[in-house]
Amino acid sequence: MKIQANENKSLEVNIGSETYLRIPIKTHVVMPNDDLLAVMKEYVPPYLESGDILFITEKIVAISQGRAYPIKDVEARPLAKWLSNYVTKTPHGIGLGIPETMEMALRECGTPRIIFAAFVSVLGKLVGRKGDFYRVAGSKARAIDGPTSGTMPPFNTYVVLGPDQPEKVAKEIKQVLKKDVIVTIVDINDLGGNILGSSDVMDVNRVLAILKDNPLGQDAQGTPIGIIRKKG
Repeated sequence: MKIQANENKSLEVNIGSETYLRIPIKTHVVMPNDDLLAVMKEYVPPYLESGDILFITEKIVAISQGRAYPIKDVEARPLAKWLSNYVTKTPHGIGLGIPETMEMALRECGTPRIIFAAFVSVLGKLVGRKGDFYRVAGSKARAIDGPTSGTMPPFNTYVVLGPDQPEKVAKEIKQVLKKDVIVTIVDINDLGGNILGSSDVMDVNRVLAILKDNPLGQDAQGTPIGIIRKKG
Protein backbone atom coordinates (compact mmCIF):
# COMPACT_ATOMS: atom_id res chain seq x y z
CA MET A 1 0.00 0.00 0.00
CA LYS A 2 1.60 3.22 -1.20
CA ILE A 3 0.57 6.54 0.32
CA GLN A 4 1.40 9.69 -1.59
CA ALA A 5 -0.09 13.11 -2.13
CA ASN A 6 -1.67 14.22 -5.37
CA GLU A 7 0.48 16.37 -7.65
CA ASN A 8 0.96 19.91 -6.31
CA LYS A 9 -0.69 18.91 -3.03
CA SER A 10 0.86 18.20 0.36
CA LEU A 11 0.32 14.99 2.28
CA GLU A 12 0.49 16.90 5.57
CA VAL A 13 -1.00 20.12 6.87
CA ASN A 14 -0.42 22.00 10.12
CA ILE A 15 -3.44 23.42 11.94
CA GLY A 16 -2.24 25.34 14.98
CA SER A 17 0.16 23.08 16.83
CA GLU A 18 -1.24 19.87 15.31
CA THR A 19 -0.27 18.03 12.12
CA TYR A 20 -2.68 16.01 10.01
CA LEU A 21 -2.23 13.58 7.14
CA ARG A 22 -4.64 13.84 4.18
CA ILE A 23 -4.40 10.47 2.43
CA PRO A 24 -5.96 10.36 -1.06
CA ILE A 25 -7.47 7.04 -2.20
CA LYS A 26 -7.58 6.25 -5.90
CA THR A 27 -10.57 4.35 -7.32
CA HIS A 28 -11.94 3.35 -10.69
CA VAL A 29 -14.28 5.88 -12.32
CA VAL A 30 -17.48 5.52 -10.31
CA MET A 31 -20.50 5.21 -12.62
CA PRO A 32 -24.27 5.50 -12.07
CA ASN A 33 -24.67 1.72 -11.88
CA ASP A 34 -21.98 1.30 -9.20
CA ASP A 35 -22.86 0.24 -5.64
CA LEU A 36 -21.22 2.94 -3.51
CA LEU A 37 -21.00 0.71 -0.45
CA ALA A 38 -19.20 -1.94 -2.51
CA VAL A 39 -16.79 0.73 -3.78
CA MET A 40 -16.00 1.72 -0.19
CA LYS A 41 -15.43 -1.88 0.88
CA GLU A 42 -13.12 -2.47 -2.09
CA TYR A 43 -10.83 0.55 -1.79
CA VAL A 44 -10.92 1.96 1.74
CA PRO A 45 -10.08 -0.82 4.29
CA PRO A 46 -6.34 -1.14 3.48
CA TYR A 47 -5.84 2.51 4.41
CA LEU A 48 -8.31 2.97 7.28
CA GLU A 49 -7.42 3.09 10.99
CA SER A 50 -9.60 3.64 14.05
CA GLY A 51 -9.88 7.35 14.84
CA ASP A 52 -9.63 8.44 11.20
CA ILE A 53 -12.01 10.77 9.42
CA LEU A 54 -12.99 9.36 6.05
CA PHE A 55 -14.07 12.08 3.65
CA ILE A 56 -15.83 11.38 0.36
CA THR A 57 -16.51 13.81 -2.45
CA GLU A 58 -20.16 14.56 -2.98
CA LYS A 59 -19.76 13.95 -6.72
CA ILE A 60 -19.21 10.18 -6.51
CA VAL A 61 -22.10 9.85 -4.06
CA ALA A 62 -24.40 11.73 -6.43
CA ILE A 63 -23.18 9.81 -9.48
CA SER A 64 -23.81 6.46 -7.78
CA GLN A 65 -27.34 7.69 -6.97
CA GLY A 66 -28.07 8.42 -10.64
CA ARG A 67 -27.96 12.18 -10.13
CA ALA A 68 -25.63 12.88 -13.06
CA TYR A 69 -27.06 13.98 -16.42
CA PRO A 70 -25.38 14.31 -19.83
CA ILE A 71 -25.44 17.99 -20.66
CA LYS A 72 -26.88 17.21 -24.09
CA ASP A 73 -29.99 15.80 -22.38
CA VAL A 74 -30.68 18.91 -20.25
CA GLU A 75 -33.09 21.24 -22.02
CA ALA A 76 -32.73 24.68 -20.48
CA ARG A 77 -35.77 26.95 -20.39
CA PRO A 78 -35.43 30.63 -21.40
CA LEU A 79 -35.41 31.70 -17.73
CA ALA A 80 -32.37 29.49 -17.06
CA LYS A 81 -30.56 30.96 -20.05
CA TRP A 82 -31.27 34.49 -18.84
CA LEU A 83 -30.32 33.91 -15.20
CA SER A 84 -27.08 32.11 -16.09
CA ASN A 85 -25.79 35.28 -17.77
CA TYR A 86 -25.60 37.00 -14.37
CA VAL A 87 -23.63 34.30 -12.53
CA THR A 88 -20.01 35.15 -11.79
CA LYS A 89 -17.75 32.64 -13.53
CA THR A 90 -14.39 31.66 -12.04
CA PRO A 91 -11.43 29.59 -13.30
CA HIS A 92 -12.29 26.95 -10.66
CA GLY A 93 -15.68 25.89 -11.97
CA ILE A 94 -18.76 26.74 -13.97
CA GLY A 95 -21.24 26.60 -11.11
CA LEU A 96 -24.59 27.87 -12.36
CA GLY A 97 -22.97 29.98 -15.05
CA ILE A 98 -24.35 28.00 -17.99
CA PRO A 99 -28.02 27.45 -18.90
CA GLU A 100 -27.92 23.70 -18.22
CA THR A 101 -26.66 23.96 -14.65
CA MET A 102 -29.04 26.84 -13.93
CA GLU A 103 -31.88 24.72 -15.30
CA MET A 104 -31.02 21.95 -12.85
CA ALA A 105 -30.94 24.50 -10.02
CA LEU A 106 -34.45 25.62 -10.95
CA ARG A 107 -35.61 21.99 -10.86
CA GLU A 108 -33.79 21.13 -7.63
CA CYS A 109 -34.55 24.24 -5.59
CA GLY A 110 -37.76 25.51 -7.17
CA THR A 111 -38.17 28.49 -9.49
CA PRO A 112 -39.42 30.94 -6.80
CA ARG A 113 -36.38 30.31 -4.59
CA ILE A 114 -33.87 30.75 -7.41
CA ILE A 115 -35.55 33.96 -8.61
CA PHE A 116 -35.58 35.33 -5.06
CA ALA A 117 -31.90 34.35 -4.63
CA ALA A 118 -31.06 36.23 -7.83
CA PHE A 119 -32.97 39.29 -6.62
CA VAL A 120 -31.18 39.30 -3.24
CA SER A 121 -27.86 38.80 -5.03
CA VAL A 122 -28.44 41.92 -7.14
CA LEU A 123 -29.23 43.95 -4.03
CA GLY A 124 -26.14 42.59 -2.30
CA LYS A 125 -23.86 43.55 -5.16
CA LEU A 126 -25.20 47.12 -5.02
CA VAL A 127 -23.75 47.42 -1.51
CA GLY A 128 -20.57 45.50 -2.34
CA ARG A 129 -21.58 42.18 -0.78
CA LYS A 130 -20.91 38.83 -2.48
CA GLY A 131 -22.29 35.33 -1.96
CA ASP A 132 -25.94 36.21 -1.34
CA PHE A 133 -27.19 34.06 -4.21
CA TYR A 134 -25.95 30.78 -2.75
CA ARG A 135 -26.82 31.78 0.80
CA VAL A 136 -30.45 32.12 -0.29
CA ALA A 137 -30.54 29.35 -2.90
CA GLY A 138 -29.02 26.90 -0.42
CA SER A 139 -26.75 23.87 -0.45
CA LYS A 140 -28.57 22.09 -3.27
CA ALA A 141 -27.76 24.92 -5.67
CA ARG A 142 -24.20 25.23 -4.38
CA ALA A 143 -23.53 21.52 -4.91
CA ILE A 144 -24.41 21.46 -8.62
CA ASP A 145 -21.33 20.83 -10.77
CA GLY A 146 -21.11 21.63 -14.44
CA PRO A 147 -18.87 20.08 -17.10
CA THR A 148 -15.22 21.11 -17.08
CA SER A 149 -12.29 20.01 -19.20
CA GLY A 150 -10.33 18.76 -16.19
CA THR A 151 -13.05 16.46 -14.84
CA MET A 152 -12.61 12.71 -15.28
CA PRO A 153 -14.43 11.50 -18.43
CA PRO A 154 -17.24 10.89 -19.10
CA PHE A 155 -18.36 13.42 -16.45
CA ASN A 156 -16.56 16.27 -18.19
CA THR A 157 -19.74 16.44 -20.29
CA TYR A 158 -22.25 15.99 -17.44
CA VAL A 159 -24.21 18.09 -14.97
CA VAL A 160 -23.94 16.49 -11.53
CA LEU A 161 -26.35 17.39 -8.74
CA GLY A 162 -25.62 17.26 -5.03
CA PRO A 163 -26.10 13.90 -3.29
CA ASP A 164 -29.42 12.82 -1.86
CA GLN A 165 -29.53 12.33 1.95
CA PRO A 166 -25.75 12.65 2.47
CA GLU A 167 -25.95 12.15 6.24
CA LYS A 168 -27.78 8.85 5.78
CA VAL A 169 -25.18 7.77 3.21
CA ALA A 170 -22.33 8.63 5.60
CA LYS A 171 -23.87 6.49 8.35
CA GLU A 172 -24.40 3.57 5.95
CA ILE A 173 -20.77 3.71 4.84
CA LYS A 174 -19.54 3.70 8.44
CA GLN A 175 -21.70 0.69 9.17
CA VAL A 176 -20.27 -1.40 6.32
CA LEU A 177 -16.66 -0.43 7.10
CA LYS A 178 -17.04 -1.57 10.73
CA LYS A 179 -14.41 0.81 12.09
CA ASP A 180 -14.42 3.43 14.82
CA VAL A 181 -14.17 6.33 12.38
CA ILE A 182 -16.14 9.37 11.29
CA VAL A 183 -17.46 9.36 7.73
CA THR A 184 -18.30 12.64 6.07
CA ILE A 185 -19.55 13.69 2.64
CA VAL A 186 -17.83 16.88 1.48
CA ASP A 187 -18.10 19.44 -1.29
CA ILE A 188 -14.55 20.75 -1.56
CA ASN A 189 -13.08 22.79 -4.39
CA ASP A 190 -10.29 25.27 -4.91
CA LEU A 191 -12.50 28.11 -3.63
CA GLY A 192 -13.55 26.52 -0.33
CA GLY A 193 -15.80 23.79 0.94
CA ASN A 194 -18.86 22.55 2.76
CA ILE A 195 -19.72 19.51 4.85
CA LEU A 196 -22.92 17.99 3.46
CA GLY A 197 -23.39 15.15 5.93
CA SER A 198 -21.51 13.15 8.58
CA SER A 199 -21.96 9.89 10.44
CA ASP A 200 -21.06 11.53 13.78
CA VAL A 201 -20.67 14.91 15.41
CA MET A 202 -17.32 16.48 14.57
CA ASP A 203 -15.47 19.79 14.52
CA VAL A 204 -16.67 21.02 11.12
CA ASN A 205 -14.50 24.15 11.10
CA ARG A 206 -11.36 22.14 11.83
CA VAL A 207 -12.13 19.61 9.09
CA LEU A 208 -12.71 22.41 6.59
CA ALA A 209 -9.42 24.01 7.64
CA ILE A 210 -7.61 20.69 7.11
CA LEU A 211 -9.14 20.36 3.63
CA LYS A 212 -8.88 24.03 2.68
CA ASP A 213 -6.33 23.46 -0.10
CA ASN A 214 -8.45 20.67 -1.64
CA PRO A 215 -5.99 17.76 -1.23
CA LEU A 216 -8.04 15.46 -3.50
CA GLY A 217 -7.60 17.89 -6.38
CA GLN A 218 -10.04 19.63 -8.67
CA ASP A 219 -9.27 17.82 -11.90
CA ALA A 220 -8.85 14.22 -13.04
CA GLN A 221 -6.71 12.79 -10.21
CA GLY A 222 -9.13 9.89 -9.73
CA THR A 223 -9.01 10.18 -5.92
CA PRO A 224 -12.60 10.86 -4.79
CA ILE A 225 -11.99 9.47 -1.29
CA GLY A 226 -9.56 10.60 1.39
CA ILE A 227 -8.58 10.03 4.99
CA ILE A 228 -7.72 12.62 7.64
CA ARG A 229 -5.41 11.24 10.31
CA LYS A 230 -3.87 13.18 13.18
CA LYS A 231 -0.12 12.61 13.53
CA GLY A 232 1.50 11.95 16.84
